[in-house]
Amino acid sequence: MKKRKIGTNAKNIIFKHISDNIKEYTIVVLLFIIGIVIGVIFVNNSTNQQKEEINSYITNFINALKNTENTVDKSALLKDTIKSNVLLAVLLWFMGCTVVGVPIVYAIIAYRGFALSYTISSLMASLGGKGIIVSIVTLLLHNIIFIPAIFAIAVSGVRLYKSIMKDRRKENIKLEICRHSIFSGLFCIILIGVAFIEVYISTPTLQSYVKYI
Repeated sequence: MKKRKIGTNAKNIIFKHISDNIKEYTIVVLLFIIGIVIGVIFVNNSTNQQKEEINSYITNFINALKNTENTVDKSALLKDTIKSNVLLAVLLWFMGCTVVGVPIVYAIIAYRGFALSYTISSLMASLGGKGIIVSIVTLLLHNIIFIPAIFAIAVSGVRLYKSIMKDRRKENIKLEICRHSIFSGLFCIILIGVAFIEVYISTPTLQSYVKYI
C-alpha cells in the first residue's frame, strides 16, 4: 500500500509540474521538433560527397563495433558518458540561472533534436531498413529518459527567469535559484542513471545486433 501511495503521489507531482508549466514545455517540445525537422532536411539535402562520407563513417563505426565487442572498456565509456551528461545538465542549469541564458537553453534543446534526427536519418540513409533497427537499439531506450530529463531542466530554467522577472526581490531570487538548483540536481542524478543504461544495456545490445548487418 505504501509503495502504491508513493507512486501515486509521484505521478501527481509530475502531472502538476507539467500542468503548471505547460506553456514552457510546449515551447521546449516545439523547439526540439524543429531541431528534428532541420536534421532530416539537412541529411536529405546533403551532396553526394557528404552522403558518401556519412556512409563511410557509419560503415567504419559498425565494423569497429564488430571487432571490439570484447575489448570495449565499459568503465572508461561510462566515465565519459556520465561526464557528458553531467556537463549538459550543468550547462542547462547555469544558463537557466542567468537572465540572458534562456535563448541558449532553447538553442541547446533544438540542437539535441537536430543531433538525434541527424543520427537517425544518417543511419536510415546508409543502412536502409536496418538503420531503423539500429536507431531503436542504440537510441530508444536511454533517450526515453534522457530527453524528458533535459526538457525538465530547461523548463526549470525558463520558470526561474519568469519568476525573477515578476519579482526581483533578493529573497525571491535566492529562493527560486535554490529551487532550480535542487530540481536540476535531481534530474542530473537521473542523467547519471541514463549513462549506465546507455553503456551497459544499449551498447551491448547494439554490439550483438551489428553481427547480423
